[in-house]
Amino acid sequence: MKKVTLLPQQKEFSIEEGQTILDAALEAGINYPNRCQVGACAMCLCKKLEGEIEYDLEPLLTDKEQQEGWVFACQATAKSDLVLLLE
Repeated sequence: MKKVTLLPQQKEFSIEEGQTILDAALEAGINYPNRCQVGACAMCLCKKLEGEIEYDLEPLLTDKEQQEGWVFACQATAKSDLVLLLE
């Protein structure tokens, strides 16, 4: 199990192997913005400050956006502990 820290709220939650960031946050009772849960609406978009993520399917993000750390929480799973910025 990995740990996710959500900034600036300073909320922490655990994420299981293969579980999306969004599903883990909702399961932990965190009011995480979302709508479509398939990576189309961008409501769950956050910025990765630390850690590694992966996707089953390639996200609808440009290479530049991915290099800047943007993440679709509804599609991403954690490969390590994460620190994410959700404003």
